[in-house]
Amino acid sequence: MNGSLRWLRRTALRVVPVVTGVVLATFFLLRLVPGGPAAAALGDQATNEAVAALEAQMGLDQPLMTQLWSYVSGIVTRGDVGTSLLYGTPTSELIAGRVGVTLSVVALAVLLTLVLVVPLAFAAALHKDGVVDHLIRVVPAIGLAMPTFWIGLLLIMVFAVNLGWLPAGGSGDGVRSLILPAVAIAISMTPVLVRTLRAQLLEVLDADFVATLTAAGLARGRVLVHVLRNAALPTLTLFGLNIAYMIGGTLVIERVFALNGLGALMFESISNRDFPVVQGVALFCAVAVVAVTVATDFLVDRLDPRSRLS
Repeated sequence: MNGSLRWLRRTALRVVPVVTGVVLATFFLLRLVPGGPAAAALGDQATNEAVAALEAQMGLDQPLMTQLWSYVSGIVTRGDVGTSLLYGTPTSELIAGRVGVTLSVVALAVLLTLVLVVPLAFAAALHKDGVVDHLIRVVPAIGLAMPTFWIGLLLIMVFAVNLGWLPAGGSGDGVRSLILPAVAIAISMTPVLVRTLRAQLLEVLDADFVATLTAAGLARGRVLVHVLRNAALPTLTLFGLNIAYMIGGTLVIERVFALNGLGALMFESISNRDFPVVQGVALFCAVAVVAVTVATDFLVDRLDPRSRLS
């Protein structure tokens, strides 16, 4: 019980500052952007009187701290992140309508990353300092040196334009539309994870229990399963951090592939100075990042008794 209370307290101390920081940063930084929602909605030819009237209608003529108090109190008391100034629709509804695409890309990218990382790390560790090991360590590093959006553009040129195997963008082809964005993200994540897991596998392969299991006649596959269990925890922690990074990176890669997810909603809202939607998407991403980090810590605590003791 005491351990659970400590874990909950540690989680609260991590969640509250992050969410608070994101709420305050997005609120104040958006107000520093030149122009405003009223001017963006009315266009360049609008008069100052028309802009002022629309700002009063939107509540943007109120003091800054009054606007902040209204925004924060709505989140805390009602879970309300505001109403879109552009569409007049609750921000939560706009996010709910787009989040499925974003989460689908993230989920597929996580799956593809696992499919790539585990076999490559085992192949490198089992052929230490050989040709296979060097190729696995060098070739994926090329993907690490390129920005994710550039990898996405290369994938479009090769697999959509030249080969015609997959759609170049849009969400009209279902899962097929998500493959290239997910592959682009997985390529950028794989090199660091492969190196980390390879190093841990080499350390565990030299452990005494591996020689004992092998001498006892245990099948090679089952021995490697035990090796993976003991080597995976540091990589699992790093993987959780990368998934958190991936949530933000997905917003950019969606733009490259013209996916109608949170990325499109974010860029559209920034262009139109739609403050509530930008703040809502930023808050959702912050909560998602914290949730992934907390879930990773919880999983590590459950799998590693040493972390519970510490």
